[in-house]
Amino acid sequence: MNKKILAGAIAVAVIAIVIGSFSLQQHPQITPQTSTQRNEKLGLVIWAPTATPSLSDLKSAYEEAASTGIGRNNVYLSWPMLEPIKGQYSWTVADALMGLNRQNNLKVTLYFSIINNRVFGPFPDWMGTPQLDKSLEDDTVRILDAILSRYDIVDHVIIGGEIDGYFRENNNDIKKYQDFFMSVYTKLKEKYPNVKFGNSFSLHGILNHAQQDLVDKLNQGDFVAFSYFPVNTLNEIDKNPQEAGLDLEKILELAGDKKVALMEISWSTAKSINGTDNDQVNFMKIAFDFYKKNEPRFEFLTWFRQYDRPIESCMKSLNTESPSLSFGNEIVIKNTADYVCNTGLIDINKNPKPSWEEFKRQVQANPKS
Repeated sequence: MNKKILAGAIAVAVIAIVIGSFSLQQHPQITPQTSTQRNEKLGLVIWAPTATPSLSDLKSAYEEAASTGIGRNNVYLSWPMLEPIKGQYSWTVADALMGLNRQNNLKVTLYFSIINNRVFGPFPDWMGTPQLDKSLEDDTVRILDAILSRYDIVDHVIIGGEIDGYFRENNNDIKKYQDFFMSVYTKLKEKYPNVKFGNSFSLHGILNHAQQDLVDKLNQGDFVAFSYFPVNTLNEIDKNPQEAGLDLEKILELAGDKKVALMEISWSTAKSINGTDNDQVNFMKIAFDFYKKNEPRFEFLTWFRQYDRPIESCMKSLNTESPSLSFGNEIVIKNTADYVCNTGLIDINKNPKPSWEEFKRQVQANPKS
């Protein structure tokens, strides 16, 4: 599962963390809780603070997150984990995660991406060396069909994740991906008309590398999703909350006439990279004000994330072995781990940061969808 690779941008590190090892002693009970009204446009990336949480840890984390009034969560699924042998699915982890979301009346944004930042894949070993061709289209449609037919709580799917990272180095593949996406989209949309499909971009990556034109070329599907972290190319926080708020406004122009989503938005409190509790709270206020002002344009806003993580778990999730990824800089590696592991609204000792109370206020102040 640690084959998920960050390679220079922060947000994809969450995949290796979220689908990392945890104890599955039994499937969660799938009896929906109906007492809390939910806003399905507002979400939180939910996970327990421990490196290898038990099912009990996860159930507690989900119940705590759901009590805020959110109606959405991201689920990150790995193709190698789901289909280790062609046509033979392993649903254990996916069933547990989806069951926890169903139990807490949460809709799911599925991050099942053919591209993950700078990385094409990862894919199961049985696929060999896939290309953006008919064979990969057919396999992608088949496995997404299996997922969507099994989990009706999935209402948004990210087909390509933070694809600006990949196309910085593979510009010649843009046309191939356009055709690939539209073929997959058309086939799935016919069967699942109520599910929305799109690509995600890292807003910070686009701005740091002047790739604004890429969004116009690849804003395919039903919506355009963005992650946002207020960092420079060294993954240091280099903006104040007001400056970061101005960055957010750019997504409306970048997306054109499509609806937008913020699927991973955060502010780290790691002092080593200029993060503070106060700035995290202030940026949260600015981000939610931006959402409220432009709510009709939004598919959803999902905050990244509930809990801090032990720094070792973030370090282990980063792949530093491929020199072609230009990710051998020790400073960047440390900054990335510091950022990701300190984005939580609650610390690893389960002490709420000031942003936790602010998050609850913001969610509860918004009309329920």
